[in-house]
Amino acid sequence: MSSAATAVPAPQQGDIRHDWSRQEVEALFALPFNDLLFRAHSIHRRYFDPNQVQVSTLLSIKTGACPEDCAYCPQSTRYDTGLEVEKLMEVEKVLEQARAARESGATRFCMGAAWRSPKQRDMPYVVAMVKGVRELGLESCMTLGMLTAGQAQELAEAGLDYYNHNLDTSPEFYGDIITTRTYRDRLETLDHVRDAGMKVCSGGIVGMGEQQSDRAGLLQQLANLPRHPESVPVNMLVRVKGTPLADEADLDPFEFIRTVAVARILMPASHVRLSAGREEMNEQMHALAYFAGANSIFYGEKLLTTPNPRANKDMALFARLGIAPEQRQVERAPTAPHPQFYDASAAGAATAH
Repeated sequence: MSSAATAVPAPQQGDIRHDWSRQEVEALFALPFNDLLFRAHSIHRRYFDPNQVQVSTLLSIKTGACPEDCAYCPQSTRYDTGLEVEKLMEVEKVLEQARAARESGATRFCMGAAWRSPKQRDMPYVVAMVKGVRELGLESCMTLGMLTAGQAQELAEAGLDYYNHNLDTSPEFYGDIITTRTYRDRLETLDHVRDAGMKVCSGGIVGMGEQQSDRAGLLQQLANLPRHPESVPVNMLVRVKGTPLADEADLDPFEFIRTVAVARILMPASHVRLSAGREEMNEQMHALAYFAGANSIFYGEKLLTTPNPRANKDMALFARLGIAPEQRQVERAPTAPHPQFYDASAAGAATAH
């Protein structure tokens, strides 16, 4: 084995970049599958325990009647999907669900509301939910649509850990999926979240009829933010009757795994989360995704309004794979490799591509 392969490199600033070109990202997607997974897994080991997966639970705290026209979403008031509209949940009912999530092994509790943006009259209830979840010892996350700078500050002062606001797809394909808010609107909300001091959860959806170049464009946008999102959800389209994408063709499962792997390479210190669409993924696909760098899942019976694999099914697979749920996160410098699981030879080989 060559000395280049056995030398132990110092933590490399080059791992954490914010200047990826579209050509570079598309070249990663074009790598032979085994080479791509090897590179992604090697980088994953530099920053994380490869046998731990962060577990989150997501609760819909206000369902349906959203005025947006997102083509994938059954909660849009523009589509007849048979979804029953529900008002904002009572605070104590939300906290009951948070307690149950904690007992089932979740370390983060995420709350989603089908709003274009929260109304000011709803903010006191939302703030009370955040404070209650934090008192239970759980990390808190919310997705409420677009935020003003003031609303982001209010949530930060309540102690909200993460705010989710997905970019969904590439800037070029975005207009084919959504017309009621712009890409710039989404980026501005992420700016407000960062400015308020909260962590960012932002990813997208694949399988909406986009091209591979659009998946590259989405990940390029996320990786070139001034700071990488701490969580990057990779959602597989869940086709819902009544939505414009109900008859969209299946995405090649290997293409989904490629997307996970490229996300890991571009954002080495971020948690890459398997989100919507896991119900359609078999155990082998889950295992490949974990190897490719996915290290976070949404856990439980339902993901907002679409099915999610049963909790005990996830835990059974974890046991078979030797994976343990990750404990609540301790802050870590973004360029520090994970000391216990750092493999010098793998890292040396990975950086040769």
